[in-house]
Amino acid sequence: MDELLEHCAHLPELRLAEGDIVVREGDMGDGLWILESGALQIYKNGVPINQLTRPGAAVGEISLLLDAPYTATVVASEPSVVRYAAEGRAFLMSDPVIIRMIAVGLAERLAFVTTYLADLKNQYGDAPGMAMVSEVLVQLAHHHGPAARPGSARDPNPDY
Repeated sequence: MDELLEHCAHLPELRLAEGDIVVREGDMGDGLWILESGALQIYKNGVPINQLTRPGAAVGEISLLLDAPYTATVVASEPSVVRYAAEGRAFLMSDPVIIRMIAVGLAERLAFVTTYLADLKNQYGDAPGMAMVSEVLVQLAHHHGPAARPGSARDPNPDY
């Protein structure tokens, strides 16, 4: 991801204080942020799900590519520095190398998730609550429909 940072060197630098919100889940926007240093906490439905610490990590790329609202809230969990492209779509399309690096980052995350889900299925098989893992894997492998929508199709209050 250092190569992505090289392509972002001309973008404005933003310094974030701990607690600064980068994007809010459900909002629309056209920005793209590239982490230069620090740490950004990702929340989905108010639940912390990940922390970005790797320089070159992108924020906002999913909503730009899907032309959809931000899929998570991202907050600086310590003082951080990001490069900011106010017109994120234009920046992504400005150089094939940039869009390729973003695609590689997304592919790495997808490979990690599918591997993790397959490991869960192998370890826990048909244990209660695990039936959805097979369905998620099928959906990941075969989804070729309209653009993804934020949210979940699962029962928000299952009986398990």
